[in-house]
Amino acid sequence: MLRVGIIGLGFMGKMHFRCWKAVEEAQLVAICDIDPANFTSTAGTAGNIAGAEQPLDFTGVEFFTNAEVMFDKMELDAVSITLPTYLHAEYTLMALKAGVNVLCEKPMAMGPAECDRMIAAARESGKMLQIGHCIRFWPQYVKAKEIIDSRQYGDVLAATFQRLSLTPVWSWQNWLLDGSKSGGAILDMHIHDSDFVQYVFGVPESVFCRGAKGSSTDYDHIISNYIYKDGKVITAEGGWAMAPGFGFEMSFHIVLQRATIVFNSTRNPNFKICPHEGEVFTPAIEAGDGYSREIRHFADALLGRKVPNILTPEQSSDSVKLVLAEKMSADIGKLVKP
Repeated sequence: MLRVGIIGLGFMGKMHFRCWKAVEEAQLVAICDIDPANFTSTAGTAGNIAGAEQPLDFTGVEFFTNAEVMFDKMELDAVSITLPTYLHAEYTLMALKAGVNVLCEKPMAMGPAECDRMIAAARESGKMLQIGHCIRFWPQYVKAKEIIDSRQYGDVLAATFQRLSLTPVWSWQNWLLDGSKSGGAILDMHIHDSDFVQYVFGVPESVFCRGAKGSSTDYDHIISNYIYKDGKVITAEGGWAMAPGFGFEMSFHIVLQRATIVFNSTRNPNFKICPHEGEVFTPAIEAGDGYSREIRHFADALLGRKVPNILTPEQSSDSVKLVLAEKMSADIGKLVKP
């Protein structure tokens, strides 16, 4: 039985709580948050995607307001770090030093130097470090990659990914709208699609981007072109500058030689294949969402089960570097190599 803790009980902390509770081989035994009010108020915390709304059952959980005390007192196999981005490196290093395996929310850190320290600490400790790039596990995205890799409809000619949200005004101390702590929408939200692009197509030769700075004072809306030698046209647009009534939407259109793959989270059906020959259809996909599937993957790896090679800390670091290259391109208006 895996003994698990969570550091940070905001929206993502509650999402991880839900997912860990569904893992039969895991027992959630400890939660750390600097605000003890979160230990009694178990209603859902605002976020831009459903899944963390239900009240939490804290039976068997010990509470802490200091992570060092938690690591000293509790015997833990794993911890979810669901803190603001600027705290990821500090608490990951703390957990690894304590001999605890870490699932840290994305993005990995604010910059490459912090990512390097996290990777080095994981290697030195011999413990597992996984970053929460849930889109690599999201069923529709998983199926899209499977179809692309199979080449059953030929090569990819073009692809467009979108991730758009109302402005996130719900975060603790409004940290999301402080670019020095979140990196703006480009690092906090757009990185989902940047990471998926490099997962499917590899790190691009260069990027060309245009962006608009918003309430975070960093790029809160970005359109990125990823340049590849073979000429395929890959674009991603992301931002949280949409009006409150917009809500949240993630989508993609992938144009293959003999079909188009379409996903839009707000439509029903939200996923379909449009082949050049034959009827439009919705393929079977795995159950669950990216959050539950990434935690199941992490748990299986800790339990010694064979898992597919979906994500490494080095790739998560590459995604931070890719987004920072996008930011530089938007700054200078030129092509930038990641």
